This record gives sequence, C-alpha cells and structure tokens, in this order.
Amino acid sequence: MDFFKPMGGTPEEPKGESKELEVKEHHKCLILGSGPAGYTAAIYAARANLKPVMYTGMQMGGQLTTTTEVDNFPGYPEGTDGTAMMEDLKKQAERFGTEVRFGMATGVDFSGKVKKVIIDDNTLITADSVILATGATAKYLGLESEEKYKGFGVSACATCDGFFYKDKVVAVVGGGDTAAEEATYLAGICKKVYLIVRRDELRASKAMQKRVFNTGNIEVLWKHQTKELYGEHVVQGVELWKNKGEANEETVKYDIDGFFLAIGHTPNSDVFKEYLDTDEVGYVQTIPGSAKTNVPGVFACGDLQDNTYRQAVTAAGSGCMAALDAERYLGEQE
Repeated sequence: MDFFKPMGGTPEEPKGESKELEVKEHHKCLILGSGPAGYTAAIYAARANLKPVMYTGMQMGGQLTTTTEVDNFPGYPEGTDGTAMMEDLKKQAERFGTEVRFGMATGVDFSGKVKKVIIDDNTLITADSVILATGATAKYLGLESEEKYKGFGVSACATCDGFFYKDKVVAVVGGGDTAAEEATYLAGICKKVYLIVRRDELRASKAMQKRVFNTGNIEVLWKHQTKELYGEHVVQGVELWKNKGEANEETVKYDIDGFFLAIGHTPNSDVFKEYLDTDEVGYVQTIPGSAKTNVPGVFACGDLQDNTYRQAVTAAGSGCMAALDAERYLGEQE
C-alpha cells in the first residue's frame, strides 16, 4: 500500500488510497517498534530530552514476549520472564518521559528532511528523526502444534533457550548454516540432537557441515519433514514424514524435549524498503559502527538490522547507539 505516491502534484501532504491525511502531530524523535532495542532507544532518547514517542507495533515487547524464561540478560541473577522483562523496560522508558502508544507504521515517506509516517493506515505523524526497531519474525513451519507449544518446548533461538534443555533430547529443523550452527551449539549442552533435514544434503557451508558430521551426539535425519508435535502440556515428541511423496514414504516418531526452528527470519522492513538500503533478505543496512541508515535522520537497531547475533542484549546495545546517533543528528540540525 503506497500512501505517498504523488497524485498529480508534489506530495507535500501525503494521500492515502481513498482520502487525504492531515498531519496530526510533529515530534523530535519517533520510535517504531518496541522490544529491547526500541525500549533502550526510548530510555536514552528520553534522558536526552528528545521527548520520544513510541509506537510499539502489533506485538508489544517484541519477540521476547513469546519466551517464558530469559536467563542470559545481564542484571537478572535469578532469570526473568520475557514479558515481565519487557514490562520493566517499558516502565523505565516511561519514567523518563517516553510516550508509549499501541500501533504500527503502515506507510512512510523518508524523502524529505521532515520524516512522514502513517500509523494504522489513518494517522499521519511527522518527525525530525525516526528510530526503527521493528525487529524480525522467525519463520515457522505453520503447524498448529507449533503455536500450541510455543514457549513450552518450541523455540526459534537455541542460544536463548538451549540452556533449559541441558542433558535432554532436542530436535533442530533446517539444513542451512543457521541450522548447523544451532545444532552444534545445542550438542554442547544436550544429550542428543536430531537435525531434521528435508533434503538428502545440507545447504550449509562445507565448514559447518564438517562440524555437524564431527559431532557425535548429532544425528542427521535425511529426507524427513515435520508432521506434528505432541505431548501433554509441553513437547514430548515429534512425528515426521520420512521420504514424503515417494513409494517408501512412512511416518516415524522420536521422543524429544525441545523443538528448535532454524529456517530463517523475516525482517519487518517491507514498509521501509522504498527508501532504505536492505540486503537480499530484507535486513536494513546500517553504516558500520553506527545505527545510521542511508537516509539522514533515520536510524535502525535491533533485529531489523542484525542478521548475525539476534540477542536481546545486542539489540539493547544497538538501541542505545540509535538514540545517541539521533541525538547527535538533531544537534547538528539546530
């Protein structure tokens, strides 16, 4: 949906598909997306007196709210609940003056010095600077049982949740570098790791393949596809198709305690792609060592621009960078 396509003139006032929108309000700093990156950016921006306004996106708190336990974020010696942690960050941002609102960006125009953003298809806001923290969405197989057991045996982050499966049996789905890396990481923690591969070969690099094949407690299940997960309250097993579509097709079951998705992430960048440089997957490209994008006044942080680490603590750090970069940018404009 292109809200900012000129309709017979210059797009001084962006128009929607059926009506013209008037600017509702203007801000120094607008933050799109919540989670560790967005909330940390808000804390720093608010303390710098930028009076930030945040729109949280449809999932307030981001991906971490789907994680039941967070044990690897500094400052929580006993661990914490993902939702509770995000609520703590939200309260801290609000304490310093951030105005947190529920809503998501559905259109943008970053062509001018003043940035224009449409919220929920109907509210036009302008800003001197915009911090993007819209994150990325893990890809799932689309099984009903995945949703049922999310946070109860189903995870899309081995480094986040692997510790909880120490000395247990887990399965990893995927055949690329991410799957190979997560399988070998889990193999150092878990008793047994099944790597479920749809094809009869791995797509991972030769180096990663070698690591998998040289790890004794990883068993590769070639030409297997996930049919269903089962268990009482938590994941207790997985049912797989073996040789699906072939004459010797059969179903097999494995007892497991955890099920890890490693089939990729989709960065939530579609609405920005007309203006921002992205890689082939859609991750927003930032200038190395900063949160600056190719558009002055627009900054990106968190999983929206990080396809390597994807951790809460690195997201928070990049949120800090984005706010500091925004503060410096605004100072230079005065």
